[in-house]
Amino acid sequence: MSISKNQFKLITSLSQKKYRHKHKLFIAEGVKVVKEFLNSSFEVETLFCTDAFYSDFSNHKIIRISESDLQKISNLKTSNNVLGLFKIPDEKPLQKNGITIALDAVNDPGNLGTIIRLCDWFGASQLVCSKDTVDCYNQKVVQASMGSLTRVSVIYTDLEIYLNDSTLPTFIADMDGKNVYKTELPKEGILIMGNEANGVSNEIKNLINNKISIPRFGETQKTESLNVATATAILLSEFMRNIS
Repeated sequence: MSISKNQFKLITSLSQKKYRHKHKLFIAEGVKVVKEFLNSSFEVETLFCTDAFYSDFSNHKIIRISESDLQKISNLKTSNNVLGLFKIPDEKPLQKNGITIALDAVNDPGNLGTIIRLCDWFGASQLVCSKDTVDCYNQKVVQASMGSLTRVSVIYTDLEIYLNDSTLPTFIADMDGKNVYKTELPKEGILIMGNEANGVSNEIKNLINNKISIPRFGETQKTESLNVATATAILLSEFMRNIS
């Protein structure tokens, strides 16, 4: 069966945030990622699948298409046998306990997807994002998260209002902050990670007194900074080490 013009138009439109939110749909690709969403609380709209993997998904609403048609609608360099359209769920209410990562204008989809995976790995079930952080239903984010989006609640909000309303201890990742390895970390709190190029905005910095950093141990001391996802992994690990 070939893909219809209307289906092609819908799928290609979902590369843009405004159409994802207009139709309340997003794309997931690949057998592993699609199965993660099918085995979660996310609702599937339609699956497009090649004959080779039809039997894996025959219990769902599925449209068989050729490998060449799948390549036309795929966002991957090499299409991966199945592409799913899933419904964007309503955001869950904010939790006010545990360890929360907050992102201030993180723009790179790969970074956000990796941070979602890190939250899943370390058991941080909530990720709070400023409204100018990249959309978590961007297809590159979905792919980079490798299914972890099904287990981590991603909430977009006004970060200043959220932080002002919170009673949890809050920390900013900052190059001029205290050495994280010499800082007593709480069992509950908020860790704010900033934009790839500019770090945490001055507006947020002015709200928070606690700043922590990852010290450089290299002999030359010339490395400017760490990738935001890498820094999140190290700092989140330190928070969780304190809990365990």
